[in-house]
Amino acid sequence: MHDHAVPTLACLSLVATVAAAQTPPRAEKIPHTTTIHGVTLTDEYFWLRQRNDPVLGPKVMEHLKAERAYCDEAMAHTSERQQTLNDEMVARLQQTDMSVPHRKGKWSYYTRNVEGKPYKIYCRKPLPDGEEQVILDANKAAEGQRNFRVGGMEISPDGRVAAIAIDLNGAEKYELRFRDLAANADLSYTIPETAGELAWAGDSRTVFYTTLDPMMRPYRVYRHSIGSDPSTDTLVYEEKDDQFFVSIATTRSERFVLIELQSRDTSEWRFIPANAPRTPPTMIEPREKGHEYKVEHHDNRFLILTNDGAKNFRLVEALIEAPGRETWREIRAGRSDVLMERVIAFKNHFVLAYRQNAMPHLSITAFKGVTKEIETAEPSYVLFPEMNEEYDTPTFRYSYTSPITPSSVYDIHMDSGEKQLLKRQPVIGYDPTLYAVEFVKAVATDGTPIPLTIWYKRDVPRDGTAPAFLEGYSAYGFSAMPTFSSAAISLLDRGVVLAEAHSRGGSDMGRSWYEDGKLMKKRNTFTDFIACAEYLIEKKYTNPSRLAIRGGSAGGLLMGAVTTMRPDLFGAVVAQVPFVDTLNTMLDPTLPLTINEYDEWGNPTESKQAFDYIRSYSPYDNTRPARYPHVLLTSGINDPRVSYFEPAKWAQRLRDNNKADTQVLFKIELDAGHGSFADRYAAMKDEAFVQAFVLDRLGVAEPEPKKRKQK
Repeated sequence: MHDHAVPTLACLSLVATVAAAQTPPRAEKIPHTTTIHGVTLTDEYFWLRQRNDPVLGPKVMEHLKAERAYCDEAMAHTSERQQTLNDEMVARLQQTDMSVPHRKGKWSYYTRNVEGKPYKIYCRKPLPDGEEQVILDANKAAEGQRNFRVGGMEISPDGRVAAIAIDLNGAEKYELRFRDLAANADLSYTIPETAGELAWAGDSRTVFYTTLDPMMRPYRVYRHSIGSDPSTDTLVYEEKDDQFFVSIATTRSERFVLIELQSRDTSEWRFIPANAPRTPPTMIEPREKGHEYKVEHHDNRFLILTNDGAKNFRLVEALIEAPGRETWREIRAGRSDVLMERVIAFKNHFVLAYRQNAMPHLSITAFKGVTKEIETAEPSYVLFPEMNEEYDTPTFRYSYTSPITPSSVYDIHMDSGEKQLLKRQPVIGYDPTLYAVEFVKAVATDGTPIPLTIWYKRDVPRDGTAPAFLEGYSAYGFSAMPTFSSAAISLLDRGVVLAEAHSRGGSDMGRSWYEDGKLMKKRNTFTDFIACAEYLIEKKYTNPSRLAIRGGSAGGLLMGAVTTMRPDLFGAVVAQVPFVDTLNTMLDPTLPLTINEYDEWGNPTESKQAFDYIRSYSPYDNTRPARYPHVLLTSGINDPRVSYFEPAKWAQRLRDNNKADTQVLFKIELDAGHGSFADRYAAMKDEAFVQAFVLDRLGVAEPEPKKRKQK
């Protein structure tokens, strides 16, 4: 691979300006060529990635600020609508609220929100009903940051020390802090730039944490003794293979610290006795390409989900003293129609989280008894385990939500099956009977049925005139999550039909569903999504001019791919932190995460076949003259996962090739990272902006204000 023509200040003169109303910023075109596999790629906007260059950096920042100014100017006429939407979202929110407390040891833990405060307050009380102690008031710790985040927060087994990982700017480099809860005081030192994961040993004095390599990959595990100098911390494990991430956790039983090593398709686990934290990690089963397994501890054994001999995984057990694969004994056989996703062990029961026909399920099995299924009623929903930190307990806690049912937390007695609703997310003024949810199947180009969740207000006309908003992700095996959003009520009440595609690339229909949407089959993800869009049009939920689509990160790649493949099919596109410069990114191993992503997308440097295939769908490389829909791109300048320059460059290419009278907007946040703001008020304001863009570009009028009845 050969790179040429690095731009200099002398050849760079930005045309980026916002002096003329509605004139988008234009970046200088400076050809940068890359020759590989006999193909020469020309990237005229390569220089936009050089933010840290001493010469080019100021020009890059000037351009990004011009993009933001243009975006704000182009949306200025929607400011009143943005405010109305934001006010509605805030009005539905029970601003002063608290989570359902969960027990750990002698304490009850929960979080609180206070009206007007953007962040959570982390609290606990001694059982049965003692005085509240504030562990962390994130509002004070954030100091005005919109993107303050708490990574790991773990309390020592004796309840005396909190280890807290904090990120101030969305860069995902977490500072590890320690708080003496008995003295209500922070310790005098911190550990900078950790990966945010923590695990306590049984002595309540030893904590394990992970650190990042220059490519933002968690790769080392360190052991720290509370009160000691972090520079003397002991390196416990280092992962040399760039394709593997390191993760750590303490088992629910608190008997072991587990070290998980995971690439996109291969696993390896090790364990350390929690009561002997200086013991070197013991291997459970050595890595073997394509073998994935997940480990949970119970009594004198490990419960293991493995894809060895079962594509959708099976459940086996292994004795702790001889945990290798040759000793594994099957407990639950694998099934072609059921994807086993997680096993959760308690003293007398285990819970199996699995997926069937695109929907999640939970079953409870007594080690000396029967299996019970947790029942669900709606056609499309999300069901997942909640905080279950106690090992010896008769109850299991889980959450249930659907597109029209707010998040609901339940406890179920694992023997009797009796369940109790502990809390349903309060949504002020919301009446679920006004809305409906459907679960249907579109048909892909190869004849495969593609699940599609659709929800809407019941009075929406089915004549093709309604606006619609279709979302998708479908990558890395992550299944669609059609959850409730109180913010989305603003769209529903304006007659917008909402939908989420369960395209291949997720694990909605099992492991094969994922494998059929990755690597050399990735285009299935895009054509499946297009089939879902065509279903909405064919069944007269909407029409192309009134259909908007949204996706973020790898879902942003999905947005870019379908926009370049079928620009005629959509009226508006929202691509958030989008992975749209796919080929150039996968050709650059110096970028964060690229090497780890080879098993998801392919290695275009080593493989001509992978190069050609990625090149066939990479949005940046497939943006050709066409009538494009309105496009809103978003990014955070501190994003370590999808660099800001991917949407910055694509915005330029789209404008260069757009033959329609539509706008391409790039909303760059200069204090954010990957994803939405952690500040809940900033997040609502941001969502109001997106909704205003969609409603405006689809031509959805604001409802007439209700007139007061005269006496």
